[in-house]
Formats: sequence, structure tokens, C-alpha cells
Amino acid sequence: MSIFKKKDARIKRFLKYREKFKKLKSIRLVVHRSSRNIYAQIISSNNFVIVSASTLEKNIKKNICYPGNKKSAKLIGKKIALRSLKNGIKKVSFDRSGFKYHGRIRKLAESARKYGLKF
Repeated sequence: MSIFKKKDARIKRFLKYREKFKKLKSIRLVVHRSSRNIYAQIISSNNFVIVSASTLEKNIKKNICYPGNKKSAKLIGKKIALRSLKNGIKKVSFDRSGFKYHGRIRKLAESARKYGLKF
């Protein structure tokens, strides 16, 4: 399978789920990953970023040796959960941005659930 077919499949999944989230008008936990980093944001129903966490932040970067693995995804899940609970957000919809629920995406979600987010 070529890169373009994989990317097209991800974008197709992304668009399908994004339409559902628009209809629900819920607060979402949006996750994006690259080969090197992972990013998470809590976005309100009117598309404003409330809370964010990523492996590019200085205080997180110094605690991990490689930002593109499952261990760093767990740390980002913990950070985003604690920051959102601090802002009074307990329930969110999980938006994977078309990525499969596997590997780093799964570890981030499990960690966020463990530290108090519900989705």
C-alpha cells in the first residue's frame, strides 16, 4: 500500500467522524501524531482551543528521551487530562483525526481515562 492510499484512507475516516462531532456540538479531545511527536488539544464546540499538550513543550521534552514512542504518549495523555480537569472539563469526545486506535493513540487515550477524563 502506498503512502498516498494510506493518507487518503486516514483523511476519509477523519472527514466522516468530524461531521458527527459537528452535529453533536461537543467538547473534543483532538489527537494528532507525526513520526516524531504527538499532540493533544481540548477544543470547544465553537472551535476554540481550551487546553493543549504536546511533546514539544520544554518541561515535557526534558522528561522523555524520545518523543515518538508509547511512553511519551502516556505522558501527554496524563498532562492533557490533568490540565482539562483543572479547567473543569470532565467529559469529552475522542477525535483521533482519522488515525487508527492503535499504538500511541491508544496509549494516550488509556492514560487520559486513567487520570479522570471520560469519553
